[in-house]
Amino acid sequence: MYSVGCANYDCRRLNLLESNMPETFNAIVAEDVDGKAVASLKAISLTDLPNEPVLVDVAFSTVNYKDGLAVSGAAPICRKLPLICGIDLAGTVSESSDPAYQVGDKVLVNGYGLSEVHNGGYSQRQRINPDWIVRVPDGMSLQQTMALGTAGYTSMLCVQGLQDQGVKPEDGPILVTGAAGGVGSVAVSLLATLGYEVHASTGRVEEQGDFLKRLGASALVPRQELARDAKPMEKELWAGVVDTVGDKVLATAIAQTKYEGVVTACGLAGGAVLKSTVMPFILRGVTLRGIDSVMASQERRQRAWDGLAAIMNRDHLEQISEVVPMAEVPSLASKILAGEIAGRLVVDVNA
Repeated sequence: MYSVGCANYDCRRLNLLESNMPETFNAIVAEDVDGKAVASLKAISLTDLPNEPVLVDVAFSTVNYKDGLAVSGAAPICRKLPLICGIDLAGTVSESSDPAYQVGDKVLVNGYGLSEVHNGGYSQRQRINPDWIVRVPDGMSLQQTMALGTAGYTSMLCVQGLQDQGVKPEDGPILVTGAAGGVGSVAVSLLATLGYEVHASTGRVEEQGDFLKRLGASALVPRQELARDAKPMEKELWAGVVDTVGDKVLATAIAQTKYEGVVTACGLAGGAVLKSTVMPFILRGVTLRGIDSVMASQERRQRAWDGLAAIMNRDHLEQISEVVPMAEVPSLASKILAGEIAGRLVVDVNA
């Protein structure tokens, strides 16, 4: 694993890109093969990129659950083909006809339909709509932004969702479901850094329990305790919840949330159905706060990224992230869908 804080690594790679960028470059492209989207590493050129004002020399991307679905073809994430995959990217502006961005600016992009209807981050170069760009916060390297990526940014949106609703550390424990995954592991670290008591739920307590405690979890909750049919209301346990799983886990978490507690829901790794009742909402005043990372406003995005730069534990970030070459992404897609990957995978698109 490369050092997460290795700013010199970013500089060396930038110099290489500026001095030796070939006419063709590599990208992971999903194409229609017998009616199914199949992604593979291909050589493309600038003429294959969209006609957008800002050209970015991409340094890093990530592997998220959604990327696993897109690259494997397990779900129709790519809604037009061919399409470059990757919902995240971070890099350096190499050309710009938009006055807001200059050559050399460090930028990142999450969501906005990348890998769905727009070409994404698994490419050594990409043209980007300037309305989608977030400036990399001061003190954060390109590699660190993608060690966080959409997962980390979504985690921060969840944490800020709890804070905005008035949930304070002294109010009681916060439950994080799917805690060993990308969103969950960052959420555990962020909440612990902010002084919350974090209870981490995972289906891999034996394998990942020590890892989650190192990130700041004070207690572990086996997933099977939540993945069941819940009563309309159960014992009050949680002042707040960050849920990445959905389905029965989310329903049980809602039933266990304290009076005027807040549940932030951002994922559906366990399923999209929610079988619950109105009882926790009308008798306990529980708030269910949906978290959307794809089309969030630029103001909300910049606030989240600035928050990550201010409070993210860099030691934790190094523990939860690993750098992999882009050529390995197709083989990693099935592993992330099977729940075999803990933490965050940073994709070096130039390795």
